[in-house]
Amino acid sequence: MAIYLSSPGVVSAAGSGLASLHDAALERKPWHRTDLTMEALMDDAISQIEESVDLAVGKYGRNRIGVFVGSCDNGTYYSLPAHQQFFKTGSFPSDYSFSRQKADAPATYIKAKLGLKGPAVACATACASSASAMVKAGQLIKGGFCDAAVVGGVDIASRIVLSGFGALESLSAGLTNPFSRNRDGITLGDGAAFFVLTRDNLWKRGIQLLGWGESSDANHMTAPEESGTEAAVAIRKALASAALEPADIDYINLHGTGTRLNDLMESRAVSGVFGPGMPPVSSTKPVTGHTLGAAGALELAICYSLITAGDGKLPAQLWDGERDEELEPLNFVEKEKTYNCIRTCMSNTFGFGGCNVSLIIGENHDTD
Repeated sequence: MAIYLSSPGVVSAAGSGLASLHDAALERKPWHRTDLTMEALMDDAISQIEESVDLAVGKYGRNRIGVFVGSCDNGTYYSLPAHQQFFKTGSFPSDYSFSRQKADAPATYIKAKLGLKGPAVACATACASSASAMVKAGQLIKGGFCDAAVVGGVDIASRIVLSGFGALESLSAGLTNPFSRNRDGITLGDGAAFFVLTRDNLWKRGIQLLGWGESSDANHMTAPEESGTEAAVAIRKALASAALEPADIDYINLHGTGTRLNDLMESRAVSGVFGPGMPPVSSTKPVTGHTLGAAGALELAICYSLITAGDGKLPAQLWDGERDEELEPLNFVEKEKTYNCIRTCMSNTFGFGGCNVSLIIGENHDTD
């Protein structure tokens, strides 16, 4: 059964709207902070897909549309100042509610905002959260539990998140420099991205969620397993799910965080699956920042924009060009080079705890 994707609603360091994200990725514009709240990010992104939601409601009814949201922050940006006031005065702010810190808060918020009545599902698999949400939505649509879904993720680089990555010594001193021998960590960003997924094609373009694959390293709470073995399993599962061969993939959006272990294991996983016939690849995190739980959906939106643009232009690898000999060679997108028509893209997303997700989207592959 085919699963179709609407044009996504996106907001990030690259700006608001898919066109801004697409242009920033191609022009290699580095990130900036948005300084928006989680609710503001969701409101902006959701407003961009309201027409698509209305189409789905008209086709299936509100009871048959679910909401699937991946996020990591759980309201820490909201909780910290509230607790600081409590410790100083003995009382919380009048508008403080613990419900905004619950893992399901973003999904519940969007479900209420759009008036949907289907299942609301929260996915919290660290940086893979919104990619996991895409998988879960696809599974429930295929299983007949809903006919459509609003799917994506949202996160912000709050003070607590920044402190946590600082404690892990994972923050870059400057702009993240993925896959370079000089890489020194991640650059965090704020972002939200949401699609409408449907069992019927309600859109002008028949872009489909063709396949997905998941695996788990079960290796370490925060560090990936450096051989990339389980990441490669997720990639192979996605190809098998889509009934595609490695040669059918036209572009891979890498997780590419700029940390020592992620880039090492991802180079091994991608090289191990695709070999010398590897398609062009790049990491777009220097453009958007690492948006944590929103990363999977945001980077899938970049893939969507490349397919629909239809001009063969891809986001070049933004780095210093200093290759790390410890990494397996990758076929990085070259600046200002035009490639063949992009019909099928893979997006890799990896999270703490060794959660690996690979997604594949592409043009309508139906034969009817």
